[in-house]
Amino acid sequence: HVIKETAMYRHNVGRVLPLRAYLGIDLGSVSTNFIVLSQNGEVLANIYLRTQGNPIQAVKKGLLRTKSELPSNITISGVGTTGSGRQLAGIMVGADIVKNEITAHGIAAANEVPGVRTVLEIGGQDSKIIILRDGMVIDFAMNTVCAAGTGSFLDRQAERLGLPIEQFGQLAMRSQNPVRIAGRCAVFAESDMIHKQQLGHSMEDIARGLCQALVRNYLNNVAKGKDIFPPVLFQGGVAANVGMKQAFEEALQMEVWVPTQHAVMGALGAAVLARRKTTDSAKSNFRGFKVSDWNFDVKGKQCHGCSNCCEVVEIQGEGQTLARWGDRCGRWSEQIPMQTA
Repeated sequence: HVIKETAMYRHNVGRVLPLRAYLGIDLGSVSTNFIVLSQNGEVLANIYLRTQGNPIQAVKKGLLRTKSELPSNITISGVGTTGSGRQLAGIMVGADIVKNEITAHGIAAANEVPGVRTVLEIGGQDSKIIILRDGMVIDFAMNTVCAAGTGSFLDRQAERLGLPIEQFGQLAMRSQNPVRIAGRCAVFAESDMIHKQQLGHSMEDIARGLCQALVRNYLNNVAKGKDIFPPVLFQGGVAANVGMKQAFEEALQMEVWVPTQHAVMGALGAAVLARRKTTDSAKSNFRGFKVSDWNFDVKGKQCHGCSNCCEVVEIQGEGQTLARWGDRCGRWSEQIPMQTA
């Protein structure tokens, strides 16, 4: 598709006009994801990075890798950011729109499967359920406190079993007699798994039992009281685990779809939102890929201008103050407003 689109813009002399594209960034605590979409929705670049506790460096590294994967005639005409670090990422790159994770994931799901009504999302450190009707998010719930309902639960147990997490799902699929493992708490699940090992149960049966335990935890906590109707999308890094997909289908008694870009749906949603936000005539706030070479500095200070004593955060890039936030009255932030929407 990219080749065809490029050919449309070729002159007789061989010169290629710039093609408009849209960048989405999902800055999270575990991973930082980048997607670039063409005007017709084709994915031109897809980058998945570990944040590793350094979100600024993750954004810079991601921009550098994204640039290296794009043809030279691509022009970024809009940028959207999401995730727990969306404000920071938005300020660094010059975002045109900044949205929360629920909105971004919901938009991405509707973009991939029009008519989707339920989104199941499990990441490394949190999980969420999003309910959509007629393409609009009408309800959601999140789990950010229980490890037994996140991908880290499976990572930890796979490590104890001596299995690469990439093989965990295939192993679970071979089980003929899965064991029941207590999944309400990660600590109890681990001790129960060890007990099942000592009883001599096979690795396949234990792996499938762990998948079923995580699904029970998710449905009894995150999805409790929610009306789950098809089409159902399963996204997040854990969606790559075929054993988890099977466990959800068994529990829900319905088909569960895993989108191609399941691991980076937040970034996809941000890119779609950026494409909607910007028009052919609008100029993007994008600072350019040169940001990957900038030096950023974040400082915090307490304002004593009133009894609120707000903690004001300031971010500087290349020695220039880019934004301030955290004050309730706007005394500091209104001097340099953040580029958010």
